[in-house]
Amino acid sequence: HLESMYSYFSVELKKIGVTKYLLWQEYITENPGGFKYSRFCELLGEFSKVKGATLSFTHQPGELIEVDFAGDKLSYIERSTGQIISCPVLVMILPFSGLSYVEALIDSTVPQIIKALNNGLASFEGASKSIISDNMKQWVKKGNRYEPEFNETLVQWANYNNINLLATRPYHPKDKASVENMVKITYRRVYAKIRNETFYSLKSLNKRILEKLEEHHVLNFQKKTFSRKELFESEEKQTLQALPLTPYVSKNYTQAKVQKNYHVVLGEDWHYYSVPYRYIGKQVRIIYCTDYVEIYFGNERIATHSRNYSKNNFTTELSHRPNNHQAFLESQTWNANDYLKVASKYGPSTELYFKKVLDSKPNVDHTYQICLGILRLAKSHPKRIERACERALKGVRFNYSILKNILDNNMDKIEESEVEFKKIPEHENLRGASTYK
Repeated sequence: HLESMYSYFSVELKKIGVTKYLLWQEYITENPGGFKYSRFCELLGEFSKVKGATLSFTHQPGELIEVDFAGDKLSYIERSTGQIISCPVLVMILPFSGLSYVEALIDSTVPQIIKALNNGLASFEGASKSIISDNMKQWVKKGNRYEPEFNETLVQWANYNNINLLATRPYHPKDKASVENMVKITYRRVYAKIRNETFYSLKSLNKRILEKLEEHHVLNFQKKTFSRKELFESEEKQTLQALPLTPYVSKNYTQAKVQKNYHVVLGEDWHYYSVPYRYIGKQVRIIYCTDYVEIYFGNERIATHSRNYSKNNFTTELSHRPNNHQAFLESQTWNANDYLKVASKYGPSTELYFKKVLDSKPNVDHTYQICLGILRLAKSHPKRIERACERALKGVRFNYSILKNILDNNMDKIEESEVEFKKIPEHENLRGASTYK
């Protein structure tokens, strides 16, 4: 009777909160003369061992690639914000040789998975006949033990590379046991060895991952005299299918209206990309893949950017800005030497006046706005600014208002009359110092 209930117990134990003791209580209530709790657990354990018997597979070279995401993520620090970016990690393995590929991704979306799969095939220098993953939502659109429905984009990728897509049975991770084991190896030989290192870009993180993975590949198998790389080179590499001349690229299309700040937003990432300002208010078409974003007006490509996945941020090309915006932003990056360099072109008095302004406040940064105003006066009055500064230098205060007042009232054009000092003539009514002794 108890043996007939083993299958029921196995299913129930997978449910949240269900324990062996609870099942025994239910069992003994229905069967008062049944086994005691200790014997019940012993028999249930023996059944689990029998049911848990494993089947060993012999993999053929070039037949299969197994794919899975590692349960734990890696991360890097975004320099501009100091934000820690967590990255899912995709693991691929050729079960016959054990050669593998590991890559940290921006996210676990289908375009990023396809990009990593392309990189994996490139590292193997060929494609297997089939590729298998579990029933993750990016891989399987509709699960079925015998005929699962795969993601359309992945189907296109598989057809492009002449690979057969496969999926494991639901809740059967041992259907891809090699990659499950490779995830554990990745934790030990990649994660553990770089745990004390700091990375500031996804590129540097992946470069380090591949370095550690290469060290793993050249190590000999336990109790064997050859490594995974040697086995791959000698027996599996030649069995792989040749890759297409160019890797598969999944392109997406959308439309957007150019905003007043001459940017369009890519809604998938909520990131803003610039276009030439003359297209403000126009409807444009955006074509993008995992690496690039292209923007078209009609049939003309008006902008190209590297794709950026940071939300609510801007990617801007300087030439897309209006001239006055360019000049303003350029001035925001200037320091004291930049202002003096420009001032010297107008003359020595102008340069000296700028020095006086820069020295007029304890914090030199507070004078940059004043210098910017004086430069605008200089551009408006290029032939008069030197003379105006020369006159202003005779005072004790040095600022924008004084120079503007001189120029507005044409004081720089007034010739100062020289005072002629003459000797006082002698006269009988003039008394000298001797009179007051």
